[in-house]
Amino acid sequence: MTAQALRTLKLGTRASQLATTQSRTVADAITAATGVPVELVHISTEGDRSAAAIAQLGGTGVFVTAIRRALLEGTVDVAVHSYKDLPTAPEPALVMAAVPSREDPRDALVARDGLTLGELPAGARVGTGAPRRVAQLRALGLGLEVVPIRGNVDTRMARVVPGDLDAVVLARAGLVRLGRLDTITETLDPLQVLPAPAQGALAVECRADDDATRALLAPLDDAVTRACVLAERTTLAALEAGCSAPVAAYAEVAEGEDGPELYLRASVTALDGSDGVRGSATGPAEDAERLGRELAAELLDRGAAELMAMSR
Repeated sequence: MTAQALRTLKLGTRASQLATTQSRTVADAITAATGVPVELVHISTEGDRSAAAIAQLGGTGVFVTAIRRALLEGTVDVAVHSYKDLPTAPEPALVMAAVPSREDPRDALVARDGLTLGELPAGARVGTGAPRRVAQLRALGLGLEVVPIRGNVDTRMARVVPGDLDAVVLARAGLVRLGRLDTITETLDPLQVLPAPAQGALAVECRADDDATRALLAPLDDAVTRACVLAERTTLAALEAGCSAPVAAYAEVAEGEDGPELYLRASVTALDGSDGVRGSATGPAEDAERLGRELAAELLDRGAAELMAMSR
């Protein structure tokens, strides 16, 4: 490999502990696969600087726009995002060079006294920052008081013991990556709370015209994760819903009679939990995009647009 090829890659990331941990994992994987050293470059985003709720910020892109700008300007060579933070509209000058193997995408409960969701008493205060979780928790009819919260993982968990909340709901993937698995009192069944599209997955971007970097990142790509995330995010895009909408989607790939089959589930829930629609679609993994579009069309036929409008 030439000296030029061995230049240090600059990887743009948010500065939070979770983002840095995720990006360091990707950086180490690049170095292990190619021998190329990687330097992390911390970039402050709109979502990091504001204390407002994500829905109030407009949701889409608040954690990624500044990082993408640095990538487009050449300040960094690679960007790593939590995939669920990305807008569904493509950025023509950038390419999704790799989607690494996904961490468990389910939601997790961190509750006082080791309680599960079903053991929390009526009136228990449960914190979450995602409208999707708010809607689905309310729809369970458990009599919980769902409280909107913001902050990093530790800040949120600190509000449980000895804080003002009985529990918080977080992405299991983030807790695993931060080594906080022992704090989880229950991993939520997707039949109860369906995850966000692309939850647990990372997106590794570079400039579309940077062939050398694209080649370096290619070994990190996981075809199964890419197919699942494509199906989930196609559903989100076809619903014309942003990342702050109460939309959930979860795809899995399993061996079928004629090869790998993708099973996609999705839901749209009214923010007050009073109504919702769910559906599913199954087909070959290579048809992930088609399955996502078809499932979104089914949900729209069953009133998904009205439910999203109510939530606004």
